Amino acid sequence: MAELGSGGPNRSLNTWVRSSWGPLALMGLLGRIHPLLVDVRVFLQPLTASVEKQREPAPRTEPDRQRGPDHELYRDLLTGGGEGGKPLGISTVTRTHAILRKSFGDAVLVDELIPANPVERAKRPKATLNEPGSVWTATQLRTFLAAVRQHRLFAFYHLGAYTGARRGELLNLRWSSIDLDAKQITISGSTGIIAGKRIEGATKSGRSRVVSIDDETVAVLREHSRDQAADKLLVGERWRGTQDGYVFATGWGNPIHPDSVGWLMTKTIRAYNAPKEGPRPAEQLPHARVHDLRHIHATTLLLAGVPVHVVAVRLGHADPAITLRVYAHVIRSAEVAAADVFARVMNEAA
Repeated sequence: MAELGSGGPNRSLNTWVRSSWGPLALMGLLGRIHPLLVDVRVFLQPLTASVEKQREPAPRTEPDRQRGPDHELYRDLLTGGGEGGKPLGISTVTRTHAILRKSFGDAVLVDELIPANPVERAKRPKATLNEPGSVWTATQLRTFLAAVRQHRLFAFYHLGAYTGARRGELLNLRWSSIDLDAKQITISGSTGIIAGKRIEGATKSGRSRVVSIDDETVAVLREHSRDQAADKLLVGERWRGTQDGYVFATGWGNPIHPDSVGWLMTKTIRAYNAPKEGPRPAEQLPHARVHDLRHIHATTLLLAGVPVHVVAVRLGHADPAITLRVYAHVIRSAEVAAADVFARVMNEAA
């Protein structure tokens, strides 16, 4: 069995774990778990001890007792595992467990560094999927889109509402990923800000997906493309975009900061509710986040009777069961209506 040492082929634990995290690191998770990024051994000490124990020959009279990572690891991450001692969300800690499990699984099956995976004995924290609260109606969404229509990022909000894509997925979108003739976009990556730096990686599910778009959205994107071409022509050689540039960029071609779209949405809603000139609208527009556009898309489709598995594909959920859990309240309301539908069909057949 190979040694888990340091130098040359005998790689250190830090080096091995870092290299084995590969694709999962693209999710931007490592940047959020500051202590792990600085020194892997800090939080993997229980695992290191377990690995060393596995390498020592155990007495034949006693069973080999492997123990997984101390549960204090997950507790510490939840309470202060982020940068600057900030708490981490349950989903981040759950994904940390998945990374550790995968890394040590590779150590067993691929690198053959240890005989068994110590993480298998650990109890991962369970995440609770909260149902989204109240979301805009279709009329309220139309009101917001009309209010932001003249802004250069109008197409961002329109595409978010009409595809259900996540904020980071939209900001990572390139023009090569859009086929206006086929009326579809390919979502293959995401963008986020980690420790003040822009990070690009895989989507939340780790998979790419193709999402169909309607004729109105095609027209919106064509107009957006023309506007961006005009920006590029205006600044000339000072244009900072690449050949395969971002669909949503600044007037200089730079990528949009994720916080900017949230701030602009809030500013637009406030300006609509309290205009500088003229009377206030009879119905105020409730506050909403960029992510709420995704919820509006999902609830609208589900209430219209679109199958759950189709909605799950559009949203990029790895399993339709996730869609069922997140939007259980919508499914329930549709189920109540189903009873009336069946009764009406039976009455018409009488």
